Amino acid sequence: MLVETLAALAVAGGGAVVQAAGTDAWAGFRQAIARWFGRGDAERERAELERLDQTATALQTTDPVQAERARDSQEEFWQARIEAMLENLGEGERGPAADQLRALLAQHVGDVRVAAGPGGVAAGGNMDVHAEDGSIAAGVIHGGAHIGPPPTPDPPKD
Repeated sequence: MLVETLAALAVAGGGAVVQAAGTDAWAGFRQAIARWFGRGDAERERAELERLDQTATALQTTDPVQAERARDSQEEFWQARIEAMLENLGEGERGPAADQLRALLAQHVGDVRVAAGPGGVAAGGNMDVHAEDGSIAAGVIHGGAHIGPPPTPDPPKD
């Protein structure tokens, strides 16, 4: 399996952990990701549940001024844990484990709600913004927008 593919999967997994923490999807996602890490070892699964709980607590108790830094730090932490997990598996186990993680993310991440701050836009999936027939389309417009006739070209110079 390509290193880039595994790295992208780890990035998605790290983001999913942070995104799910504190939401209605957390309980199911938390259990599923701990089970994935545990790989049938109940003690390892319990250790992962504790790490996940520490992450959720850290994100919920962080000073709002430091919230983005805390989220980034937790995403990087879980990304590194997922990468290490995949790298430490044998060749024959790595592909199936990656497929299991991909399926787990597809099942649980769809339940996570997205949010945007004031003046922002958030999408939990694909977002298509397009304009037709001289109209304006945008996810967010800060300031004014004007639709009018196109400017008249300068007359030709001889």
